[in-house]
Amino acid sequence: MSDKRILLTGASGFVGQAVLSSLLWRESWHVVAASRTNFISKGINLTSFSCGDISHKTDWSEALVGVDCVVHLANAAHRKCSEAEFDCINVDGTLNLAQQALNSGVRRFIFISSIGVNGIQTHCSAFDELSAASPAQGYAVSKWQAEEKLRALVKGSAMEWVIIRPPLVYAASAPGNFGRLLKLIDIGVPLPFKNIGNLRSLVALENLVDFILFCIDKSSVINQVFLISDGVDFSTPDIIRLVAKGAGKKPLLFSAPAVLLKLAAFLLGRKALHIQLCSSLTVSSSKVRSLGWKPVIDARDALIAAGRNYKARSHV
Repeated sequence: MSDKRILLTGASGFVGQAVLSSLLWRESWHVVAASRTNFISKGINLTSFSCGDISHKTDWSEALVGVDCVVHLANAAHRKCSEAEFDCINVDGTLNLAQQALNSGVRRFIFISSIGVNGIQTHCSAFDELSAASPAQGYAVSKWQAEEKLRALVKGSAMEWVIIRPPLVYAASAPGNFGRLLKLIDIGVPLPFKNIGNLRSLVALENLVDFILFCIDKSSVINQVFLISDGVDFSTPDIIRLVAKGAGKKPLLFSAPAVLLKLAAFLLGRKALHIQLCSSLTVSSSKVRSLGWKPVIDARDALIAAGRNYKARSHV
C-alpha cells in the first residue's frame, strides 16, 4: 500500500507508540493518530485526533476522512475493569468504529485482539488458528465478542478484516506483569520460580509492530485470524535469567513447592498471575511464517535488550 492514509487508535499506548513511530518512517503513508487526548502535534504525514473514551457514541467521522486502513489498538485491558466497561469499550466501541469505517469506504480494518481468546494455558499442544475459542476472563471474552461481531458486520462487504491475537508483548517499557517482573529483577528481589518447567510463547514489541505493518501492506492477509509469537518458547526461570543478563544482574532464583505457590496465589487473589508464571501457554506462528513474515529480532536478544534498556531507563 503506497500513498495511503491510516487511522491508528490507541496511539499513545505501549504498542501504539511503537506502531506510530514505525508508520512515520513510511513517508508515503499519512497517519491519523487517535488517543484520548490530543497528545501529538501535527506533522507533514501526521494528524492527531482526540477521541476521548471510546464507546458506541464516539464520532469518528473527522478521523476517517480519506482513510484506507484502520489499525485498532485502543481497548480496556485493566484487570479491574467491570464487565460493562469491557463491553462498552472493547465490544461496542470496536463495532461502532468498524461500522463508521465501513460507511466511510475504508478498505482494511486490522483488529488487535488477544491470545486469551483461545484460553489461558495450553497442555498437550500449542494454540493455532484452528484452535477453539475458550476465553476465560472478562477481557478475553470481550475481545472474542468483538471479533465475532466484526466479522459478522463486514461479511459480504468490500471492507477487508485482519485479526491478530498476540500473547504477552514485552519490551523495557512494557506495563502490567512483565513490567513488574523487570522491576523485581532490577532491584534484586529473590523469585521462587527456579524449578518451574513451563513454556511460554511471547512476542517482542518490535516483532508485533513489524507484523502489524506487514498486515497493512500485504494482500495475502485479508479476512484471516493470525496468532503471532517470536517462534521460541521459554520457561519462566529462563525469561528471568535472560532479562537479568541484560540488566547486568545475577538472577536470584530459588525453589518453592508448587503447592505453596498455588496456595499463596489463591490467598492473595492472584490466581491469574500464578497461571501466567507457572503454567504453559504456547502459540504456533507457522501460519504467519508461511506468508513470508519472520521476526525482526531474535527472542533471546529481545529479552536481554528488555533488561538492559529497563536498567538504562530506570537509572537515568
